[in-house]
Amino acid sequence: MMDASNPATGTGDAGTAPAARTAETATGAAVPATRPTETAPGAAGAPPLPADLRAAFDAYERAIVANDLDALDAFFAPGPDTLRGDTAGLLIGHDAISGFRSLRGGVPPRDIAEIHYRPLSSATEGESTDGDAALLMSVSRFVGGGRGLQTQVWQRIDGRWLITAAHVTPRTPALDRTIWRSVGDPFLQGAWEGPLAGLTVAVKDLFAIAGFRIGAGNPTFLEGARPEKATAPAVADLLRGGASLRGIARTDEFAYSIAGDNAHYGTPPNGAVVGALPGGSSSGPASAVASGHADIGLATDTAGSIRVPASYQGLWGLRTTHDLVPRQGMLPLAQSFDTVGWLTRDGATLQKVADWCLSYDGSDSTENVYGASGADLPWRFLVPEEILDHVEPATRAAFSRLLAALAASDDPPPFRAVHTGDLDATFTAFRTVQGAEAWRNDGDWLRAHPGAVGPAVAERFEIASRITPEAEAGARADLEPLAEHLTELVGDAVLIFPTVPGPAPLRTADVEAVRAATLRMTAPAAVAGLPAVSVPLLTLPTSAGPAPVGVCLVSRAGTDIALVRLARRLAALVGAGVGTS
Repeated sequence: MMDASNPATGTGDAGTAPAARTAETATGAAVPATRPTETAPGAAGAPPLPADLRAAFDAYERAIVANDLDALDAFFAPGPDTLRGDTAGLLIGHDAISGFRSLRGGVPPRDIAEIHYRPLSSATEGESTDGDAALLMSVSRFVGGGRGLQTQVWQRIDGRWLITAAHVTPRTPALDRTIWRSVGDPFLQGAWEGPLAGLTVAVKDLFAIAGFRIGAGNPTFLEGARPEKATAPAVADLLRGGASLRGIARTDEFAYSIAGDNAHYGTPPNGAVVGALPGGSSSGPASAVASGHADIGLATDTAGSIRVPASYQGLWGLRTTHDLVPRQGMLPLAQSFDTVGWLTRDGATLQKVADWCLSYDGSDSTENVYGASGADLPWRFLVPEEILDHVEPATRAAFSRLLAALAASDDPPPFRAVHTGDLDATFTAFRTVQGAEAWRNDGDWLRAHPGAVGPAVAERFEIASRITPEAEAGARADLEPLAEHLTELVGDAVLIFPTVPGPAPLRTADVEAVRAATLRMTAPAAVAGLPAVSVPLLTLPTSAGPAPVGVCLVSRAGTDIALVRLARRLAALVGAGVGTS
């Protein structure tokens, strides 16, 4: 088991690495501390590494270790065809590569130990241009231990050597600290038998695990926390069912975000779209599941923190009926809306988890649910017009094609357009109640630790601190009619709509407008305390490649298990040939 709870003693954060080890020449130029071994083709008389290419490589390496973004941009060939890949995936085009690099930070201290050169032919239309293209493979030796490998295709363009394709193999990490706070194989062993045997769980860093501290995505909070004396029931249910814990996964600070970034630990990777935000605040569990590190993400959803990362990363995500799963041992954000739920890569796994954790045999606290979910939900869907108004045009077009294909299928459900009411007013009232509760929960700690949270979360808490009791009471009154209306709508049908406005934004994007539109789509189910499941049924083209968008289903309270069954029925119909792109 590896515990990286203390940033000062854990492995280095790739986003904040120091400069590489270099030596200074008499002219002040930095060069590698040790001269790397050079090899060229083995045949006798094979050409050596050209001096101007070697100079370009050395200059690029200096820019890498100095994190000189302008110089690095200049070394990659312009245009949409330049390639860069690593263990996270493939970036296509100079702009995508530049955007990634602007957020990555530098690399850990290293020397170049070996450079291997092979000339390539870049002939066009039969014209030989040998010497204008080359393959370089270099081995890095990290000062802190370990080795890496860089493979680059260089081409002479307008008299300059530029990189047209690159693949980076970093040293093997002990763990991805953007995803995990602590991790093991397993971290905690579950029961040896049970319906969840063999499955692994990533636990959002809001749940109590006996002997460990809750970190809430903030190193200062983690440092001052005490080890928990008991394990949260939501965690214990999974262990009793046979699942084992893979580790404690990252969350946005105090779960007060839906982007998935973290000012202290970095941004977890999006397992479906390279360079995109993972979605929060359950970003760590979602990335762990999407990346194949775990089978189940135990997460929370206040305003969409399960559904948003599920949509962004092509996962199944269930927000359970409010108060259905016990929240004891869970750090709250806003108790009126906080719920527990799960993220999985497929519907069958989500069904296993729901059947166990929401049935009498699975959890003593939810013995009534299995009966409520015994009967299938009606095969009738309602399309909320106001929610669709916040969907991006391409997503709305894909969703319309999906509905048309379902209507023309062998198992056509009826669809009916409905109105949810003023979502702007709903969003304002929801944010007021959420903020008031969040400040009551965390305000004292924040006052005692000024500057301890990142700027975006600090701004939300600062706004929350100014909410008066009168404003909160008025907002609660405003939410009651919406909750009653939504509850009435799903009495004999199921709401269906895109989970979020569109594909996951790139990490370089301004997400505030997207965040506001997203919350207007996700808040209504939270206000009414209804179960909601996001299913990866849509795929849209983006500059980063094909990207998933979830379809959200919302049903009446207590029908969570039946809702998952209905979602699987819908997904099976789509998989049988209903088009989604």
